[in-house]
Order: sequence, then structure tokens, then C-alpha cells
Amino acid sequence: MNELLNLVHSLFGSDPDWKQVMLISLSPIFVIAFAIELYAMWRRKRTEQFVLPDIMANLGLGGSYQIFELAAHALITGPASWWLYQQRLFDIPVNGWTVLPLFVGVEFCYYWFHRSSHRIRWFWTAHVVHHSSEHMNLTTAMRQSLLYSITGWWLFFMPLVILGVHPAVVFLMYAADLAYQYFVHTEAVGKLPRWVEWVFNTPSNHRVHHGRNPRYIDHNYGGVLIIFDRLFGTYAEEKEKVEYGIVNQVHSYNVLTLNFHEFADMWRDVLKPGPLWLRLKHLWAPPEWQRHGEPAIVVSSEALAEPENPEA
Repeated sequence: MNELLNLVHSLFGSDPDWKQVMLISLSPIFVIAFAIELYAMWRRKRTEQFVLPDIMANLGLGGSYQIFELAAHALITGPASWWLYQQRLFDIPVNGWTVLPLFVGVEFCYYWFHRSSHRIRWFWTAHVVHHSSEHMNLTTAMRQSLLYSITGWWLFFMPLVILGVHPAVVFLMYAADLAYQYFVHTEAVGKLPRWVEWVFNTPSNHRVHHGRNPRYIDHNYGGVLIIFDRLFGTYAEEKEKVEYGIVNQVHSYNVLTLNFHEFADMWRDVLKPGPLWLRLKHLWAPPEWQRHGEPAIVVSSEALAEPENPEA
């Protein structure tokens, strides 16, 4: 164990980003799983979801995300989470009695991070990257944004750190949550037994989440579990063929365009003339919100709500 820790520290520094350590370590398994998925779908003559430029964009987004997250941890996430841990209320141990409740706590934080990433434009500017593919295969899970640490994904998990859970434990459990989610980005698996679909995030449940069909938009935010969606009214069952992508699709395979198109659009909306409070509202309002009588330059949203009246 000490030798393994020494290897990790030599590769990633004295305060490693344990989330990225785990995800990078699992990369060979992810690649093998994708090869198996591709072969299985080829045997079924169902390869329409495998488009080479899209897959290459997914890999480029995943690789750049991995590198940037390591840098962001050294500069932002690591120092901030460690400082907050010094202000902790308790010392919560990790043992056989606490590991499951702690993981459910991480999953609960993830649910609200994920839901906020769809309903608050500031966070959507990062998460939109993950939803911008019109195809679904395991490499779609690698479609991640450079902006996540800047927009503040980690803030949603800091209540656990303040309570007294060590940041390394939080990030490792979050990595396990993300690793599980890799395997639900597929059409190779149909619906699983009803009790599994009721408790867990499954390929069927997650296909719904990636759909831009009106009945599917803004549903199924869970990572490993789907119980919080059922509890908070955001669950939808897969009943019709899923149309993947975002409402106003970005037809690009350019990694920079995919990373920054919505972020740039948000700031263009903020800088348009008008009352300051309405201009700033573009930061926290839902992605589809627009000022009365002035459509946003680009609406890159998972929602189809009516425009809000700012006078209300």
C-alpha cells in the first residue's frame, strides 16, 4: 500500500486529486468496455450511434478535461477544500458503518449539483458540453467540460467536508460515482428488472436524461441511484425513442467550440444593454430564460419553458 501511495504521489504530487487519480487509473477498463460495446452493437447491426468524428470529439473532450482538472485541483479545488476541512464541525471516520451512508451523502450532493447544472445557466455553461452529442455510446461519458472547476462543481460537495468528511474521501467516492456512470451511456443494454430500474440509475434511465424529447427534458439526475429523482419529482421512464442532444444543437466537433460556446453566449447576453439586475439574471436564471421581448443570442438549454416576464 505504501508503495502504491508513493507511486501516486510521485505522479500526481503530495496533494493529489483523488477523483482524477481513480478516473485516469480506470481508463484502460473504459476503453476495453467501449470495444466490447462496439463489437456487440456491430453484431446486432446497430452501429448508427457510432460516428467517428463524434467519438474523436468525445475523446478529445475527455482528455482535455482530465488534464485541466488536475491543474484546477492544484490551484482551486484542493486548497479550497482543505481550508474548509480545517473548519469542520466533526471528525467523521470511514469504516464499515459509515461508508454506505457517506456514499449516499455524496450521491445526494451529486443530485443537486446535476439538477442545478440544468436549471442554473452559470452551471449549465459547463454541463452543456456533456449533452451536446446527438449520439449515445460509452465514449459519450467522456464528453466533459474544461469549465467544471471554474463554475464550481466542487461547491456542492463541500457541506460534507464542513461536516467532517475528509476531502480525499469525498473525491474518491465522487470518482466511484462517476466511474459507475460511464457504463450507463449505452444503447447496448435494454431495460433491467423493474426493482433495479426503480432503485438505480440504469442505461434506460440515463438515456432519458440525455433526451431532448419534451417528455424527457430535465429528468433523471441521479448518478448511481435514481431514488432522489423519485423523491423530488424529477423521474421519467423511457417510453419512446430517445432523441439525443440539446434543444438548439451545436453542430461542431471542435473541442474549443464545444467547451465555450454557451459560456460565451451567456456573457453576450449579460453585456447586452438593459437594467443591471436583468443583465446579471442571465447568470442564475434557467438556461432558457430571456428578457421580455429580447431573445437570447443562443438558447442552449435542456428546458422548453415559456419565457419569463421580468416584470413579474
